[in-house]
Amino acid sequence: MATRVLVTGAEGFIGSHLVEALVQRGDSVRALVLYNSFGSEGWLDHLDASVRNEVEVVPGDVRDPNMVRRAMADCDVVYHLAALIAIPFSYLAPRAYVETNILGTLNVVQAATDLGTRKVVHTSTSEVYGTARYVPMNEDHPLQGQSPYSASKIGADQLALSFHRSFGTPVAVIRPFNTYGPRQSARAVIPTVITQIAAGTRTLRLGATTPTRDFSFVGDTVDGFIAVGENDASVGEVINVGSGFEVSIGDTVRIIGDVMGVDVGIEQDAARLRPSASEVERLFADVSKARDLIGWAPKYGGLDGFRRGLEITSAWFQEPSNLAMYRPDTYAI
Repeated sequence: MATRVLVTGAEGFIGSHLVEALVQRGDSVRALVLYNSFGSEGWLDHLDASVRNEVEVVPGDVRDPNMVRRAMADCDVVYHLAALIAIPFSYLAPRAYVETNILGTLNVVQAATDLGTRKVVHTSTSEVYGTARYVPMNEDHPLQGQSPYSASKIGADQLALSFHRSFGTPVAVIRPFNTYGPRQSARAVIPTVITQIAAGTRTLRLGATTPTRDFSFVGDTVDGFIAVGENDASVGEVINVGSGFEVSIGDTVRIIGDVMGVDVGIEQDAARLRPSASEVERLFADVSKARDLIGWAPKYGGLDGFRRGLEITSAWFQEPSNLAMYRPDTYAI
């Protein structure tokens, strides 16, 4: 029988790719999307009809415990991705991040405990580590809240794990590093670079270019979610998902330019800079636990994998109908 799954935050970048993969593998998928008066289902509206028609969409809000409980009813596995994730906006509206990321997670794990849900996969982020104290960064790396966003995710992670320790709730925490790929918001650096180039700009407006990141192609991240979801060994564990490859933002721009066949320059935009103590200067994942515990490894690892992922990503953004959904000349926080 097909596994009955719920994906919260299903309308988003990673969520929509996860929904697509789950449907294609034969699971029965329910998608909780944030209610809006336009009836928009986010990126789910752009899935192929053969996939979208197999998804039960439930509009709602993870901040509402009764809504969450109803959405989770009769589901075997819950992939909890719903969150506010933009770091700059967390400086402006930190309370909203607490309410969505922490209280929303409380609603999910409380409902899972009461309903006897078989598995909850809670989504963390590499931002909870802050600037690397050592590399590669394994799951024992200290947690450092360098932005209200990362602090809210630390709280959500610890709350989810506390339910496992306190009540035996079958929670696993997946900790993706910097995921990129088709459909990503322009608030992230790779879509910012690609869309500016695709729109004809050759002097790019960016923030800091010296920080390093471990960029994980969305297909690898989705495979990681599914591996965590279907493997019992992940219960009670935190598991990194990344590429195991470190690259600076400046070098990323040069690689994208090479992939897209253009020479570009960079102009620093002060509005895009984080406060100095809030900037995460270095991220570099140790993914050996994922390999050893659940048998997952990146298919787009290393420099070669990064280039292959960027080729797929840049080709998607350069499709006129896709590029038209973005505003390359506007800074999206």
